[in-house]
Amino acid sequence: MAITSLPPDQTARPWHQRLTPLRHRPGNAGPDAIDIAIAVGSFAAFTLPLLVGTVSGIGSTAAIAILGAAAVAPLLVRRRWPLAVLIAVTAVLCLASLLGVRFTPWVSNTGPAFGVAVLTLADRRSRRDSLLATGAALVAICIAALVGTHLHPDQDQDAVQLLIAVPAWLAGDMIRTRRDYRSSMAAQQRHWAAEEERRIRAEERLRVSRDVHDLISHTLSMVAVRSGVARLLLDEQPGEARQALGAIETASRSALNELRRVLAQIREPGCEPASDEPGLDEIADLVDGLHHDGLVVEYRVTGEPVACPALLQTTVYRIVQEALTNVVKHAHTARARIEIRHAPHELAVSVTDDGPVADSSEPRDASGSGLGLVGMRERVSLFGGRFEAGARPEGGFAVAAYFPIDEDHYVH
Repeated sequence: MAITSLPPDQTARPWHQRLTPLRHRPGNAGPDAIDIAIAVGSFAAFTLPLLVGTVSGIGSTAAIAILGAAAVAPLLVRRRWPLAVLIAVTAVLCLASLLGVRFTPWVSNTGPAFGVAVLTLADRRSRRDSLLATGAALVAICIAALVGTHLHPDQDQDAVQLLIAVPAWLAGDMIRTRRDYRSSMAAQQRHWAAEEERRIRAEERLRVSRDVHDLISHTLSMVAVRSGVARLLLDEQPGEARQALGAIETASRSALNELRRVLAQIREPGCEPASDEPGLDEIADLVDGLHHDGLVVEYRVTGEPVACPALLQTTVYRIVQEALTNVVKHAHTARARIEIRHAPHELAVSVTDDGPVADSSEPRDASGSGLGLVGMRERVSLFGGRFEAGARPEGGFAVAAYFPIDEDHYVH
């Protein structure tokens, strides 16, 4: 048995949305099947029975047919010109009262035309405009009914149009209010999404800026130190000079590769950090690289190891890297200490040096950009941690960062 498949646009939508002939056209398009059905149905249900003699009306057959058609024909364009439609329907009702023609079986030509016109106007126009127009239409109909009563005393008149207009206007106003609310919510969601995107991009730029600063500052400091060593030893100890130049080449190539990786992330903002980001295990390699520059670094890890997130480990590495760079550039000492302490619910890192007692009149970052400590503080704040930095009374400088760790991260 052959199986026929529906087009993708029909299989993906509910059944009631696939009934395209019964759906409204968007915006101010011309009459669709619903508009035509309302107009034809109103005429067939309320005027046609008078024309075929099923029920009796008042007036000639031609007058009943003309006024009956004139009352429902404007409904074809009700969504494009709602105010004009209400005026046209009102004019037909007033003319029928003045001529003494009843084109529906009920008093005052009761039917859906006036209610549909009022509902559409309340839906398509502001509340103020629809209230004024509906009120003016009711006043005109009432005046015409009073005049028609004097002109045709044998015919009855009532205020049925008022009873039709009130619920119709309330329904139309409710539809418009609901649509405006949904449009407002959609616009607000788009605004929130745009704000969230701007925030993510700003955080991404800040993160890349910190990474570039840490990378360039550390690498250039190491290159400066090693090139100075190579220059001093070039004549007396060429082997040591070649070793220093080789270290410069290795550090430069490594920095270029890492810089390319960091800058590549700008093209795809919001992506997860690369899997080769340095972590806690790479701190030992960082310390070994500094030994070649004459800086003696004491590295110690205490406490029970913690399974930290990769981004947190990278943050600790960058803080240590930036702190050691500041030691090389500003501390005027050859000794530094690093301590990684795993405490219950906390990961702490501290970097201290044995530099001279700081002069209060000359801040530590006087010769630098001042972005190092700021960047470290921003990195720590992203994890809700605490950051401390300042000169030690006994001499030197200390940098400490404390990161809260959830209990679920501990390795048992």
